[in-house]
Amino acid sequence: MNPAFDIDALRAVLVGIELRSFARAAVELGRSQSAISMQLKKLEQQAGTQLFVRKGRGLVPTEAGEALAAYARRIVALNDEAARALGATVTSETLRLGLPQDFFDDVMPATLSAFAGDHPEAHVEVRAGPNHTLGDEIRDGRLDGAIVFFPEGAGGEGERLCVLPMQWLVHKAFAEQGAHDRVPLVMFDHPCLFRQATLATLDRLDRRWRVAVTTPSLPGIWGALRSNLGIAVRTGHGVPDDIICAGDGFGLPKLPAIEVRMLRSQNATPAANDLCEALRRETIERVAPG
Repeated sequence: MNPAFDIDALRAVLVGIELRSFARAAVELGRSQSAISMQLKKLEQQAGTQLFVRKGRGLVPTEAGEALAAYARRIVALNDEAARALGATVTSETLRLGLPQDFFDDVMPATLSAFAGDHPEAHVEVRAGPNHTLGDEIRDGRLDGAIVFFPEGAGGEGERLCVLPMQWLVHKAFAEQGAHDRVPLVMFDHPCLFRQATLATLDRLDRRWRVAVTTPSLPGIWGALRSNLGIAVRTGHGVPDDIICAGDGFGLPKLPAIEVRMLRSQNATPAANDLCEALRRETIERVAPG
């Protein structure tokens, strides 16, 4: 006889994986840690294999656990969809998007607004990059959809939405200084595609450089530029009015372009697919060159 997996137990698995802590999942679900542990133990007994292993102070899914989680997302989503169709009260579905910080001021709110019209009860979580993290979270099923930067012409996953040129950016006041012996760079933490492209371009032409500021946030980039601490490289999208392209006086080389791609989870629910379509549409409309 096939096992009948408990919906609440499957939901606990999903929340635990999402929060990367079953202790936090217990708080989120309003259950005791012992109750969650019993649910996980029962699932392993039903599955006939180990679903989680201890890593540090927490539990992480095994390969079988990841496989179960993929099915659990679909099972829980269908359960909730059926309940809603019958008029029952269910916990709102949580959907998860990832975007570069560059798109938080326009693409993100436009996407949420467009999606909310047809899914007013959905709960959407939005996360910022970096790229490698968003890609990993899509592959691990922790995100339903994401907009990610890729090197131009790179093969691999996702749907290419557009190609944007990279630009050398400075504050208006800094632009008056002209060329420096060593280019002072304002950059994101490693790893970062913009950082890699910047250094590779300068090194290829034997142009000397130094790292003036490193920051994990886009507001940190703009703040450093406004403090006249150096030069940054981004696309032209979402650049503040007081930040401009570095002129010819800096003698900076031409930069490569960068691709904007859409990544989707293979196990997205119907609502998640609707959210991904809204994200795709708004990104093309607001980011793609006219």
